[in-house]
Amino acid sequence: MARAESFQRIYERACQRKGGEAAVASLLPSVADAETLATTGDDRYLSLMTKRVFQAGFAWRVIEQKWSGFEAAFGGFDPAHCAALDADAIEALARDQRIVRNKQKINSVPRNARFVLDVAEAEGSFAAWLAAWPVEDTTGLWRELARRGQRLGGMSGCIFLRMAGKDTFQLTGDVVALLIANEVVTRRPSTRAELAACQQQFNTWAAESGRPLAEISRICALSVGDQRLRADEPPPPFLLDPD
Repeated sequence: MARAESFQRIYERACQRKGGEAAVASLLPSVADAETLATTGDDRYLSLMTKRVFQAGFAWRVIEQKWSGFEAAFGGFDPAHCAALDADAIEALARDQRIVRNKQKINSVPRNARFVLDVAEAEGSFAAWLAAWPVEDTTGLWRELARRGQRLGGMSGCIFLRMAGKDTFQLTGDVVALLIANEVVTRRPSTRAELAACQQQFNTWAAESGRPLAEISRICALSVGDQRLRADEPPPPFLLDPD
């Protein structure tokens, strides 16, 4: 693997393309500190998991507008309450007009509630487990969410983490394009080895910049793609088709 460009160069290009440092700063996601993550109620994490599951394939605006109804229908997302939802309760929820009545997605709630409870039993709370997970192994956390949760694979796991404030990078199309251009991977990463290579590169950029992974990820995305300051601005040479 060739040596990837410095994060400083990526940041400078993002600033040039987006109108300066202040403009880039206004677009960066927020990251919660470990104390905030650890003291958030497990019900709030189950709520966010559920919101992400229902957002997938739906207009996010619709889910947001109905969210107070979701909170009421699922008992405030108390994990014990949701884990106990039986077939009759699921059928009732599938007819409940306060929520989006997608039975497959409704069925994910008791499964994810059990995941939260199992982690809490082993670690004291789901919140403590999430807060303690090292950012240097973010892709390992993605695997745990996909393996132990329901409908939390693919991008949904890292989007849930971003919603919760847990530091994570995201492999959006623009970020993947940058990683390919820098010869970190040769395609959209899917194997454990490819994801490990991405993690290693983000860890390197984090050590260089002192920034959280979420900020690095967004800045990487802002440094490439179609939204440049001038319509006639050519792509930088390293972004030309590597094939």
